[in-house]
Amino acid sequence: MTAFDKALAFLVDSALAEDIGDGDHSTLSSIPATQMGKALLHVKEAGVLAGVNIASKIFHQIEPNCQFTALMQDGQNMQPGDIAFEIQASVHTILKGERLVLNCMQRMSGIATLTHTYTQLLKGYHTRLLDTRKTTPNFRLLEKEAVKIGGGINHRFGLYDMIMLKDNHIDYCGGIIKAINLAYDYAKAQPVNLPIEVETRSIEDVALICNQALDKVNRIMLDNFTPIQITEALALINGRVETEASGGINQSNIQAYAQTGVDFVSVGGLIHQARSLDLSLKAAFLHQ
Repeated sequence: MTAFDKALAFLVDSALAEDIGDGDHSTLSSIPATQMGKALLHVKEAGVLAGVNIASKIFHQIEPNCQFTALMQDGQNMQPGDIAFEIQASVHTILKGERLVLNCMQRMSGIATLTHTYTQLLKGYHTRLLDTRKTTPNFRLLEKEAVKIGGGINHRFGLYDMIMLKDNHIDYCGGIIKAINLAYDYAKAQPVNLPIEVETRSIEDVALICNQALDKVNRIMLDNFTPIQITEALALINGRVETEASGGINQSNIQAYAQTGVDFVSVGGLIHQARSLDLSLKAAFLHQ
C-alpha cells in the first residue's frame, strides 16, 4: 500500500465515523442487510471530472468485493447528462458511501476545473502553476490531488517536506541571511533532503541573497512583487536558482506574471476559491 493509499484509508475511516456514528439508522430501519443494489454517478454541471479513482477506493474500503465500473476518467471534460461510474454493491454500502463520495468528487471536480482554467492561461509560457497550503484541514490530500488532475503542480505538502522561510520566520530569526544560514546548516544535518525556499519582500532582499547566500537556497519566492519588479529580480538572480511569484495572482493578471519568465506562480485560490460542482448518485436497478 502506498503512502497515498494509507493516508486516504485513514481519511475515509475518519469521515465515515463522523457520518455514521453508531449506525446509519435510516438505512438500517428500511433496507434489508442482504439487499444488493446498483447506482450511477450523474453529472449535472460542466467541468473537469475529478475523484472517480477516489470513489472506487471509498466503496472498496467499505465493501472489498463491490463492483465498481468507471465510465469516465479523472481529468476528462464532463457535461450534464454524463454518467461517470456505476457501482454494484450492498445497498447498505452504497448508502453509507454516497455522501462521502459526492462530497469528495464535487469538491475535487471544482478544484480541478478552476486549476484547468489557470493552466490554460499559461499555455505557451515557461511558467508553471503551483498550489499552496491554504487547504481544508484534514482534506489536503484530496484537494492537492485535484490540483494535479487539473494540470497544476503540488508545492510542498506540509511543513515537513521542505524548508520554506517566510516573513515570520525571517522576522523572528532576526534577518533573512541569518535565517538562510541557520536553515542551510540544519538541512545539511538531516537524513533526508530538505530543499530551501526563501520568501523575499523587496528587491533589496533579493540583492542581499544574491550577494551573500544564493548558493544556500533552491528557490526564491518573490512575494507581492509586481510584474515589473519580478523582471528586475529575475535579472539579479539570472537563472541561478528557481523563482516563484506569489501573492495576488489571479486569472486577470497571471499572464502578465508569466510574461516575465518566472519559473512558478503559486495561487492559493486554486483550492480556497474553488466552487464545488453538482453531481448526484442515483439508484438504478439490477437486472433480475
